[in-house]
Amino acid sequence: MPRVREVPVHDSTRVRDVRVAAEAVARQAGLDEDRTAEAALVATELATNLLKHAGGGRVLLEAVSPAVPAHGDTEAAVVQILAVDHGPGIADVAAALRDGHSTAASLGAGLGTCLRTADDFDLHSTPGRGTIALARIAPRGAPRGAPRRARPSGPARAGGINIPFAGAEFSGDAWAWARSGDRLTLMLADGLGHGEHAARASSAAVTEVRRRADLPVDRLLRTLHEALRGTRGAAVAVAQLDTATGRLSFSGVGNIGARLRRGDRWRPLLSRPGIVGAHLPATLPCQVEEWTDDCLLVLHSDGLPSRWSADPFHHDPARDPAAVAAAIVRDASSPARPVRDDTAVVVLTPTPPDRP
Repeated sequence: MPRVREVPVHDSTRVRDVRVAAEAVARQAGLDEDRTAEAALVATELATNLLKHAGGGRVLLEAVSPAVPAHGDTEAAVVQILAVDHGPGIADVAAALRDGHSTAASLGAGLGTCLRTADDFDLHSTPGRGTIALARIAPRGAPRGAPRRARPSGPARAGGINIPFAGAEFSGDAWAWARSGDRLTLMLADGLGHGEHAARASSAAVTEVRRRADLPVDRLLRTLHEALRGTRGAAVAVAQLDTATGRLSFSGVGNIGARLRRGDRWRPLLSRPGIVGAHLPATLPCQVEEWTDDCLLVLHSDGLPSRWSADPFHHDPARDPAAVAAAIVRDASSPARPVRDDTAVVVLTPTPPDRP
């Protein structure tokens, strides 16, 4: 059962805690010694930047599915490092990524190092609202010197953020992103309650989705219902993209929020009342939508306010979906108004044409 590590960074002693957490997550993801050291380096740089430039923030570290899944259920995990703050923001993001640029009397190589080291890196900042820095470190699949960015392509990318309530060791929320043939399946589960028992329920859902991603959404929910018997149960939503037809199918049970944007308009996708693993509705309607290049799907657990507002940044398909998810959580909370439950947000976007 994977852990989500959240480290508040408000003084220099917590930078070491971030590095230790990065090393632990890297071991969990099966990274070799070199890549583990690189994950620790990136995490340390991002934590240090929080102190230098934002007056503090938090770093979230976990092993996640790659943004573009491979076929089958044996996909290797990658280390995701997210640094989020409510600080003054960065006026010139492009300049901040150049070596030698510094506003804190330092060498100015930190963000450039992160960009070069990570397999995926995204930086978004809004003056007056804060900054989000995202890095993913993958296991080394090629000899040193080979391009790490030659990864599998696909018609869509997914990414998310998962925040345990009140700094708990485990989050009761979990998500999965799996591929089988022409089907790309995204699932978000919110185990009932908090802590380890809730996490066991949502983790069981993740395992089953990766095993049975070949099933259509209604049959998959019924399969999940059987797999979650004996656990606390969970609210579960499943979205499945058929790459052959360009259709997105959605079905959900319980209080998972879902919104689909097409163009400039958002519309909700509705789930049925119930608990997967305990009380499944007799009928499971499947909502089918056309998936186009201007679409964006957001799934979220009830830790996020249901009336969260969309920002223009959320609409940019060039942005990493996990960075978009982090921006949604950041903009719906504040240091004085933290999230009120385990909170997971998962975003599905088309793959930009110029991306591998």
